Amino acid sequence: MRRFVILSLIALAFGGCAVGPNYVRPTVDTPPSWRMTDAEAKDVADTAWWGQFNDPVLDNLIGSALQENLDLQIASARVDEFAGRYGFVRADLFPQVGASAAAGRQRFTEETGNTNPPGTNFTLNNYSATLNAGWELDVWGRIRRATEAARAELVGSEEGRRAVILSLVGSVAGSYVNLRDLDRQLEISKDTAKTRGDSLDIFKLRLEGGFSSEVEYVQVKSLYEEALAVIPAVEKAITLQENGLCFLLGRNPGPIPRGKTIDQLTLPAIPAGLPSDLLARRPDILQAEQNLVAANARIGVAKAAYFPTISLTGFFGSASTDLSTLFTGPAQVWSYSAPITMPIFTAGKIAGDVQAAEAIQRQALAGYRQSIQAGFREVDDSLADQARTREQLAAQGRQVEALQKYVELAQLRFDNGYTSYLEVLDAQRTLFNVQLSYTQNQGVLFQALINLYKAMGGGWVTEADQMTAGATGPAPKAPPAGK
Repeated sequence: MRRFVILSLIALAFGGCAVGPNYVRPTVDTPPSWRMTDAEAKDVADTAWWGQFNDPVLDNLIGSALQENLDLQIASARVDEFAGRYGFVRADLFPQVGASAAAGRQRFTEETGNTNPPGTNFTLNNYSATLNAGWELDVWGRIRRATEAARAELVGSEEGRRAVILSLVGSVAGSYVNLRDLDRQLEISKDTAKTRGDSLDIFKLRLEGGFSSEVEYVQVKSLYEEALAVIPAVEKAITLQENGLCFLLGRNPGPIPRGKTIDQLTLPAIPAGLPSDLLARRPDILQAEQNLVAANARIGVAKAAYFPTISLTGFFGSASTDLSTLFTGPAQVWSYSAPITMPIFTAGKIAGDVQAAEAIQRQALAGYRQSIQAGFREVDDSLADQARTREQLAAQGRQVEALQKYVELAQLRFDNGYTSYLEVLDAQRTLFNVQLSYTQNQGVLFQALINLYKAMGGGWVTEADQMTAGATGPAPKAPPAGK
């Protein structure tokens, strides 16, 4: 027992070191500021930003999605999977103790060719009860590196779940805005078709009365059919959008309740932040870093195979042919050993494993830097998108007002005989197209702001996480490398 303890202490003395590189966060080229800025930007990235739309129906849809979405349930189950893997790997840091017991009966043959003494018992009983223990001494840090990698994967899976939440909230909000945009386009198309239908009826009467030419009648009919053709296309898009939204909600295809119109929805404020904030705000960047931590630790796991493996094994118990004497002193059995194994020739097997681990680490490093660059790009794109779309929308709003006046004046000129109806048709056609375009750009502006919140990340993900059915709370932090 003294030798066993001495070996354990020696192993612990050597256990302070671990082969392989310790993780150091890579240097990242962070821009000092965003190229696009807004004087009205507010620090609202830590609140449930979708509430700024002031639409209770949207709030309910997002709440339902956070509880029922299947992608989120898969991500939550994946966190549990990696938690189990972490516990499995970490257990190797500690001694493994087991127990065994056996009872048996055995008969020997009497036909051995030898003369057996009188009274020989050819039937024997066997009883045993033992405790056994085994412990691989982590002298070179192989198990600690594997545990470090497993914990990083656990934390990364939690950040992956949070990334699903970030994407899900943005997708539900964007789908709902797009649905209300399509509803408005359908309303415009139906109103236009009704107006043109009334004009067609009038020109039919004028044609029959000889007050209008067939050319004018055909032109009016063409515009009427144009408006009718838009209606089924928009209705199809609405059905597809509803089905897509149902999928996000974890439901079968069906209708979606409506709240405020797109004109009544309130634009959310522009969130403020610095480029460096993305490193701590965005779950996908945090997940990419944990992937890098895990890959870095697995280099140490691979390199540890170059060194000897030292284990401590032993057992203690009793064995007897009589159950009544099983736990007496003469029945005691025990054993301990410290086997050491070391590779001598592996034909490049270990070197190949190390090379692969180092290559995976370089891939993870490039992936981490790429995720940061993608984050910077997405934020800058969203800032430019919302800024320029606001300008475009304002100009289109003024254009709609001008075209409405143009239609009135063209109709007045036709009624007084100063122009043909072709001018009225041209004004109506242009107004219809611009009205549809204006409505579409309203949706583009909302989507740009939604994308901006998604791109910047923030504490609002935690707010959304608390609304999920199976919120698991914060994941454990990865330990420092080599510890």
